[in-house]
This record gives sequence, C-alpha cells and structure tokens, in this order.
Amino acid sequence: MQRLSWMMIRRRIAIIFVAAVFFLVLLSVRLSYLQIVQADRLASLALEQRLRPVPLLAQRGVIYDRNMNTLAASMSFEAAYAIPVEVRDPEETARRLAPILNRPVEEIEARLRRQRAVEWLKLRLTPEEADAIRRLDLPGIGIQERPLRYYPNGSLAAQVIGFAGIDNQGLEGLERQFESYLKGQDGMVVQERDATGRTIPAGIERRIEPVHGYDLVLTIDKVIQYIAEREIERGVLEANADWGLFLGVNPKTGEILALAHYPTFDPNDYAAYPPETWRNRAITDYFEPGSTFKMVTGAAALETGVATLDSVFVDPVTLQIGGGRVSCWRPGGHGRQTFVQAMENSCNPIFALLADAMTGERFHKFLTAFGFGSRTGIQFPGESPGVIPEPNARVLRWANVGFGQGIGATALQMVMAASAIANGGELMKPYLVKEIRAPDGTVVESFSPQVVRRVISAKTAEEMRGVLRSVVENGSGRQADVPGYRVAGKTGTAQIASPQGGYLQGPKSNMASFLAFAPADDPVFAGIVMLYKVGQEPSYGGIWAAPVFARIAEEALAYLGVPRRELEEAADDRVRVPNVINMEFPDAEEVLLAHGLTVQAEGQRGFVVEQTPPPGTRVEKGTRVILTFYEEHHGHGAHVTVPDVLGRSMKDAAMVLAREGLRIRIEGTGYAVRQDPEPGTQLHEGDAVTVIFAPPKD
Repeated sequence: MQRLSWMMIRRRIAIIFVAAVFFLVLLSVRLSYLQIVQADRLASLALEQRLRPVPLLAQRGVIYDRNMNTLAASMSFEAAYAIPVEVRDPEETARRLAPILNRPVEEIEARLRRQRAVEWLKLRLTPEEADAIRRLDLPGIGIQERPLRYYPNGSLAAQVIGFAGIDNQGLEGLERQFESYLKGQDGMVVQERDATGRTIPAGIERRIEPVHGYDLVLTIDKVIQYIAEREIERGVLEANADWGLFLGVNPKTGEILALAHYPTFDPNDYAAYPPETWRNRAITDYFEPGSTFKMVTGAAALETGVATLDSVFVDPVTLQIGGGRVSCWRPGGHGRQTFVQAMENSCNPIFALLADAMTGERFHKFLTAFGFGSRTGIQFPGESPGVIPEPNARVLRWANVGFGQGIGATALQMVMAASAIANGGELMKPYLVKEIRAPDGTVVESFSPQVVRRVISAKTAEEMRGVLRSVVENGSGRQADVPGYRVAGKTGTAQIASPQGGYLQGPKSNMASFLAFAPADDPVFAGIVMLYKVGQEPSYGGIWAAPVFARIAEEALAYLGVPRRELEEAADDRVRVPNVINMEFPDAEEVLLAHGLTVQAEGQRGFVVEQTPPPGTRVEKGTRVILTFYEEHHGHGAHVTVPDVLGRSMKDAAMVLAREGLRIRIEGTGYAVRQDPEPGTQLHEGDAVTVIFAPPKD
C-alpha cells in the first residue's frame, strides 16, 4: 500500500515537472518573440507613450499680387494651451485663467477635463494676456507661438483670396484651391513623460521644425483691384442695387487683373459677415446676361454670313416667332436700321431674327465655341458651367437667346467671349495664378497664356470691334466713353428670373450691366460691370453700369501706361454732335452747350433716350439739338426734404437718401464733407443729391 502511494506521488511529481517545463518553454518562446521579433515595434510604442507631442504649425505660403505686393501672409501670435493630464486642479486653474482669457470659468474647466494630449485655450493672445498667464505659472498650462493667417489689405480681393480658418486650413477661394501648396508640413515638440502624463525631468526632448508652405503669385494687380472695388461700391450705392461686381482681364493673355464685389467682407474677421458675401459670384453664379449677349450673337451672325455690316433690317416692333412674341423696348420701334444701328439701338426683334436665321444647330456650335455651357478651367473652386439650350430647342427659345434671354452665363464667360472679339478671334483660358514658388523663391510651377481655340476670324473680330465702338460713340453706351481711349462695348438690362418661374416684376427686377474693352483698336483691358436688382428707374445698363466701367478703365489704362489718343479736330468750322444718350438733362445740356450747340427738350426731363441730329453728325455751331426723354422718369413725385448726410460714409449716406426717395451722386471717397443741395432743401422724389466725400483728417 505504501509502495503504491509512493508511485502515485512520483507520477504526480513527474506530471507537474513536465507541465512546468512545458510552461517554461512557452514562456521562453513568448519572451523571445516579444524581445526579438517585436522588439522594435514595442520599443516604438513605449516611446510614443512616453513622448507626448505639442504641434508646431507650419506657416502658410504668402499670396502676392502680380507685382509682389503681399495680399495674405502668416503672422505668429502667442497662443495658450493646456496639457490636461498635467493640470492638478482644473476648477482652480479655470477660475484663475477666466479673467485673463475673458471666457466663462465653466467653459475653460470643461476644456481642461477633456481627454486630449493638447487642448488649445486661446489662439490669439495679446502680449499682456500672454505675460499674465506666464506669471501664474500654472501646472499643465503653456504659451506657444502659433502662425495665423493675416490679410494686410483687409477686404481687398477678399472673394478671390478667400480665407483660412483658425486651424490654419484654407476654407474659401484660392486659400482652399491651393491648400496642398500653401499649407506646408507641420512640425512638433516632443517631451518624455511618465505613465501619468507628467514631464520626466532630464527626459528626452525633441523638436521637429515645420516646413513652410509654397507662395502664390497672382495675376491680380493690387492698384487696379483697389480702383475696381472703389468704383463698384460707388456704382452699387448710386444705382441702389442689391450688389455688384466687376471683372477685368487682359484680353490678349487671359490674366485676371481685378475681380471686385460689393458688398464685401474682411477675411481677417470673416465670421462677422454673412456667408453670401464670401461668394465669388463672377465665377460661381450664372445669370441671364441680357443685351450684352448681343455681342456674341452679332459676331456669330457676321461669321456665318447671316448678316453684314451693311445689312438693313426693319424693326417689326413686335415680332411673332415660334409661337411667342418678342417686343422692342422702345414704343414704336426703331424703323429701318442697319446691322450697326441695330446694335447701337439694342433692338431685340432684330437679334431674335438673326438667331432664327442661324438656326439652333449652328448657333449652338458658336455658343459652345465661345465657351458657354462649360467651365473655363480657371484655378478656382466651384466654377459654374452655366446653361445653354440644346440644339433642337424650340425656335422661340433660340430667338430669345439671340438677345440674351433663356441662357445662363457667368460673368467670367462673358468677359472671355468679349476678349475673343477684342484679341482677334481667339478664346483664351483665364487664370488667376501666375507662379507657385518655394519658400526660397524658386519657381515650382508657372502658368502662361493659353489659347483654347479660334472662335471667329480676325476679319469678323475687327468688324465687331468697330460695331461695338459705335455703340459707345453713337448708341446706348455713351456714358462708358473715355476721352482718348476709345472704349468699345455693349450695354445690357436683363430681367431677373423668378425662382417661381417667369421674371420678377416691378422695382428691383432688373440687372444693369456693361461689357466692354479698350482701346478699341488695340485692346489691353476688357471687363464687365454687373449691378444686380437696380433700385432706380430707368434701370438701364447704359445709365448705371456704363459710367462705372468708364471710371475704372480710365484709371486702369493710365496706370498700365496706355497713351491717350489725340482727339480728332474738325477740318472746318462745323462741330460733331456729341452723344448724350442716357445722360440726365443737366449733364446733356452742359455737354451740348460746350460744343457750341443749343438745346431743345421735348417731354418731361430725365434721361435722354433720343437726340436729333444723331450723334456724330457734322453741323454748324448754334444748331439746335432736340432731346427726347424716357417715359420712366424722376423728379415729378411728391416733395421731400433733403436730409443731412454730412460726416457719413458712402453706404450710410446712400441709405439715408434712399429712405427719402432720393438718389445719390458720389464724388470722391471717404466721408461726406459737402452736399448739393444743402440739407433742408425741397426736392421731388427721385431727384439726385450730389455728395462730395473725402478721407478723414488725421
């Protein structure tokens, strides 16, 4: 019995021994696997646990204008951060930080309790705030320099540049489009910490420097951009429009020189402005262009042989076509007129007939050749392709397209189409960025003029330049003319489509526009002015948009070094009758008297719609010029008292006068220093008050 018991004990010992050996073998294999095979990975994990990084943000690349003027840059601001695991008393720490950061105690405490490696408390500290936090010497709270985006010119070119958010990421405009180039590569500071997250004295500390982003050199010219923004603001306020834009390009290269919107925003504080002001409407939105589109229809008609410069048409006043009706804007129509006169008079039925004669299939080919219905490929996010009818669309639809209805085009597409006429018939690809440069100045990528295709012959382009010059010299574009620079262009007054279908009616239902280039014989500057929902009557582009282009073009061409052409002088004692169409009576009378002519006004005074003899006629000095005025007019409503707008900004002065039913004429910039008539004067509703503005004195 004892022997049996002893055998059982020995057997059990053997089993335990074998099990122990087996366990030790497994343990040895596992240890070998961890210490040999997994050694590098585990060491890396251990190091990561001990080394907690604090990010060092890279500076975004600088954005320059074409002359290397800074438009956007990164500036270093001191920022406050917390390492939550090192904060010993979140409640007390939050209580002491709250008055310095000007934030609620509860908000700061909640951030200090978050399970994050680093929590940013405030990104832009004043020097006083940073010093105060340093003096507190709170555990887990630190100060670090952090780059943030800064726009030194405020709102200048805001819709082009866009903006970057608080995390230094591009959110709108070129900042977003070129994010991969601009953002650079972040660095970090790493410090060795124990299991609780506290810094180990004399532990590892490593700094990885950030790599700064690439710079952009734009085609935008800061000076021309400033001129455009100043004048588009003035144009919007004078026309009492909801908003306006100007887009200016070099028609020979496709370089965008200026792109201005009003109202605008300051990208340094973009969140304080309505998001709709951030949009670059010239590229992202499309509109029915109205009569400015007759420039394209006319070029296509000449190119196809449907019309010549000498073609004669009879205005039907009301044209029945395709089951619909197209009416002339002028009661009684324009009678018998040539192709050139039809363009000067902006006669809708004639251009409907031209579109019909080309047929939808041929006209559609010209529209696509000019770039309508497709994106231009400009370096900007959210470009719209616009909308054009299918080739087999109804006859009435194509007739309407002939004078700019039933088609959706962007301002950019319209300017590039005009540029093709201006440069001899070639459609250019527009671009906003000339170069991408490394931080050391090395050019990484460059962009140059690119011809997309030839759309019309050089002969047709030359003929159209002459026709469009005549529109300004003798037709509805009179107020766009600049002495010595020979502007060529086309006015437009487009009805605004209603979201419910059809078109808006009554006040604020039209868009006034002017599409042009200069000088007509060798264009170097092309542009479009658009004023949306004009609040004045009549709301024609020749009255409100054309003068805006004239003011921009005159300064831009002089700045670009384009010499003025000497004015032709008559070879005899006769004088050439100036074009005063679309001018108000006082201005028209002043111009005619200055030319030695007398004036006869027919009808109630307002804006001139017709003059006899016509513009350009050679007459004897003293000849009487008969002026006819629009039926829609101002100056015969109820009496109102002129308010005092002295000391106000342009926007405020315009709003005060608009509330009283008065218009504003703006001279200068800054704040109102003088007005005519003076406050308290009695005027009629719709009359204009001239307000002179000047910069504030230091």
